[in-house]
Amino acid sequence: MNEFERMRRAAETNKRLYPPGTRIQLIHMNDPYSPVEPLTTGTVIDVDDAGSLLMKWDNGRTLSVIPGEDAFRKIAQEAAQSAAESSESEAEEPVEESTTMNM
Repeated sequence: MNEFERMRRAAETNKRLYPPGTRIQLIHMNDPYSPVEPLTTGTVIDVDDAGSLLMKWDNGRTLSVIPGEDAFRKIAQEAAQSAAESSESEAEEPVEESTTMNM
């Protein structure tokens, strides 16, 4: 399988796993210049052809998440709604384990 085919398959997988509207919490962003702060929550807007998650972070930023480079987890919709309604966002429950995908 060539590199293009591998990236296409990874993007298709990410589109199934993280459809628009999926809520995630960032654990760590591997960006030395201007990373999004750890524990920031946001909403997936789309997945691009390279498999990156196009994000709308709750703090107003729009920096994408790169699976395999950045660590994040899905959060339950109920927890995401309660976090938005209160300033105490520590009540979020994970839907699945922390995600770091190797591409």
